[in-house]
Amino acid sequence: MAFKPLHDRVLVRRVESDEKTAGGLIIPDSAKEKPAEGVVVACGDGARKDSGELIEMAVAEGDKVLFGKWSGTEVTVNGEELLIMKESDILGIISDDAEAKAA
Repeated sequence: MAFKPLHDRVLVRRVESDEKTAGGLIIPDSAKEKPAEGVVVACGDGARKDSGELIEMAVAEGDKVLFGKWSGTEVTVNGEELLIMKESDILGIISDDAEAKAA
């Protein structure tokens, strides 16, 4: 089953967080918070203005994004747990250090 979000909605796969702290302590599963980072799996076409003009999406498939802790709705697509959220729930796009330095 393929899934295509509508309008300004985005399908996101959570990125697993580190299992150790910076100091080397191992974090047990019971103490871990769900990560607020993910990769965009699919995007809708975008929102529409009152005039009907399409507002393009700022994110694209494959972008690594940061979103709010309580953002999105959990859905299961092809047996995989994903999040569907509005584009406005996404706080920003995370780029690699090499890409950021080149820009």
